[in-house]
Amino acid sequence: MLRQILSQAKKHPSLIPLFVFIGAGGTRAALYVMRLALFNPDVSWDKKNNPEPWNKLGPNDQYKFYSVNVDYSKLKKEGPDF
Repeated sequence: MLRQILSQAKKHPSLIPLFVFIGAGGTRAALYVMRLALFNPDVSWDKKNNPEPWNKLGPNDQYKFYSVNVDYSKLKKEGPDF
């Protein structure tokens, strides 16, 4: 597969940016899915010891990828403990 891509790139050098951008996009998509699977509080890999990991999050834990206007370090808890 890689040999075929390299031979096509040698024959048609204008395809090199296409291969680079498609490879970079695929890599970024794979890394984002891996980030969601490992660090998202909605995903529970250990259901025996931690069945509901979203209940252990405090109000100052940032789990969003990007937050525009919210500073999570200054938030205070507004509800009761369950």
